[in-house]
Formats: sequence, C-alpha cells, structure tokens
Amino acid sequence: MKRSTIIAVAVAATVAVSAAGCSTASEAEGTADDPVTLTFWGAYGNGGNSTQAEVLNDTLIPSFEKANPEIKVEYVDIPYDDLLKKLTTSAAGDELPDLVRADLGWVPKFADLGVLVALSDEMDNFQELADATYPGVLSTNLYDGKYYGLPLDTNTRVLITSQEALDAQGLDAPPATFEEFAAGADALSDSGMQVFADGGLGAWNISPWIWSGGGAITDDEVTTSTGYLDSDESVAAVQMLVDLYANDQISNGIIGNAGATSTSEGLPGGNYANILDGPWMNGIWSEQFPEFTPIYAPMPAGDGGSVSVVGGEDIVLTSTSEHKDAAMKFIEFTQSEEFQMALVPTGQLTVISALGDQQVELLPYLELFTDQLATAKARVAIPQASEVDTILNEALVPAFEGTVTVRDALTSAAQKIDELLAEE
Repeated sequence: MKRSTIIAVAVAATVAVSAAGCSTASEAEGTADDPVTLTFWGAYGNGGNSTQAEVLNDTLIPSFEKANPEIKVEYVDIPYDDLLKKLTTSAAGDELPDLVRADLGWVPKFADLGVLVALSDEMDNFQELADATYPGVLSTNLYDGKYYGLPLDTNTRVLITSQEALDAQGLDAPPATFEEFAAGADALSDSGMQVFADGGLGAWNISPWIWSGGGAITDDEVTTSTGYLDSDESVAAVQMLVDLYANDQISNGIIGNAGATSTSEGLPGGNYANILDGPWMNGIWSEQFPEFTPIYAPMPAGDGGSVSVVGGEDIVLTSTSEHKDAAMKFIEFTQSEEFQMALVPTGQLTVISALGDQQVELLPYLELFTDQLATAKARVAIPQASEVDTILNEALVPAFEGTVTVRDALTSAAQKIDELLAEE
C-alpha cells in the first residue's frame, strides 16, 4: 500500500471516529470565565523573521480575544520547511490543530486526505467573504467543487529592473511587451549584462511566460494538459526564452546551475537587466544593497496579456477541530481590514481587493504588485502540485540545453501531467 494511501486510510478512520464521537464537543462554546482555546499553526516567523509573528501575537490575537473573550488563540510557529511534514504526520495521528496557515499548494493535498472542512459548506457568510478576495488567490482553495479555505495573505511576481539596465538597453521605461523584452537582449549583446535571470523552470517560474503568451498549463477544468501546455501559444512563449538562453542572454541559473549569480545579487550588481520576483525583495535589498533602487513594472505582455502567478497562504479549518464555530470566528477576523492591513508593513499583501488602494497609500512601492494581482493566476491546484513542478523542470532543462525541441519537451510534460490528473 502506498504511503499516501496509508495516510488517507488512517485519516479517514480518524475523521470517522471524531465525527461519530465528538458531535457535541464540536459545538462546544466557551465563556469569558472558561474560554475555549484554538490552536493555530503557521510559519509567520519562518527563517527567524520575527516581525510577522510579533504582529500576530502582540497585536492581532489580543485584539481578537478582547472582542471574543470566550475564545483564546494559541499560535504555534513552525519553520516552513518542517510544517508540511508535521502536518502530514499529524493528520495520520489525529494531532492536527484547529487552524492552519497553509501554503497555497497544500490545500488540495489535505482536502484530498479528508482532513479539512469545506468552508463553502459550513460558513454561513463564506460567499460574502470569498467575493471580497482576489479571484486568483481564492481559486487556490478550490478542490473538487468546494472551497476548503480562504485566502490569508498573498503575493505575486512582477518584472524588476534597474536604471543601469534601462540605460544599457537605451530604454526610457521597462519592457512592456514580449517584443520589447526580446529587443532589449539585442541591445545588451556586448555589454556583459544578460537580459534575464531566474532560479528554475517550475510552475512558479515558467507559468507567467506561458500565460502571458496566451498559452496554459491545463484546461480551465484542470482535466487535461495535452492541447494546452503543448499549444502553439505555449511553445512560442517558451521558445522565446530558449532562444535568448541559446544566445547567452539568460543566466544558466534558470536550468539549476548552483554556481550562477543569484537574482537578488545579480540585478543590483549589474549582471542581469530583468528578473521576476516578489514584494519581499524590497526589504532584502534595502539591507544588503542600500544604494540600489529597484524599478518595478508589470509582467511583459504577450498575446495573452500581462499575467503573473499567485503566491501566499490560505487559512484552513481541520475536520477534527472540536471548536469549529470559534475557529470560523477567527477565520472571519483574518479577512477584516484590521487583520489584513496590520500585516502589510511586514511584507504581506492583502487578499481583499477593496483594500488595494489603502495598501498602496501605506507602501507606494506595492502598487505594481497590487495591480498585477488583478490578473494573476494560481498554479495547478491538485494534491500532486509539487510533481507538476518536477515534471516541468525535468522536461524543460533539455530544451534549454538544446537536446530536445521545445514542442517535444512540452508534449512530454503535458502527457505526464495528464497522468497525474487521471489519478484525481
């Protein structure tokens, strides 16, 4: 029996027992004198960055508890790299918390295991809350026709360049289209500066180019990749990058060369003219390269427009929670202006579209990211999403190295993704 199957069986048994034996407990409500305690797992302090965890623990949770004295919230910070493993083992051992701040790609995986509550079925005001969020972010919670969470925070990638790069290309503004982007490479041919750099060929990296080129990874219903990933539009978008790579205009970091200068160092260092990255880079550069002034611009547009990729986290409620009503009150609180805006200064973009302008007033450099979110899309939302990244990377590296054609690489990848989709 496969490990995933063993976990699923164990979890199903756990959920069945819990559902049968805890119906009264699941409705238990606390009082101000005897509050219920919600456990909430997340990685706000990932990498030793305490800023976000401090805002949560010192400001937001106390505010929620003051307004809801019958509920206490115990936040447990877990390093990001350990959180998925801990959630997986805890799911099989009936040790999940009430609430989880889950990476966008994890929701389908745990929904498939049967350990999450379908909020679209259980929250009376789910649709009202869902309608207030960006569609691309909300879609990361959709699995098998139901929504198993709500967006908690988000981010996306935009084009980032420098004045040095614009001067080297003879441009007054960042490249707005595929054509302008490719033309910039010609202007850099003798400069020692490459037109683009990225750190891989997974869905996070390659999807913005495919979508903006008018292609797709799968159909809208996520039932097939063949005919979409290997479409003429997808092939043309990737071919543009492959041609630039063949002319030494894209860093070999994109195919996994660990010795390549990183994007975070290569842009301020004058090695690269453009990268795609997120809002967190502003803080990194302000510390490491205080003299560097990044210039933000939308993802260059192709036949499909300017389309980037959604990142971030969702908040989910576990099926074994004994305090579901209290947990849903906290979930509702996370969608409030108070919660969302308190975390913006820490590098988290709001998931509430109506707060976009307020976010930009607070931190003007977020304007491009806020605008890009309006058209940003989610990666393929299936339990095996990480395998899609592996398939894309393994298929495309040979294409960049010139040992297979782009069409053959994408056709092969589409067939393998179809096999994953057939398991659904």
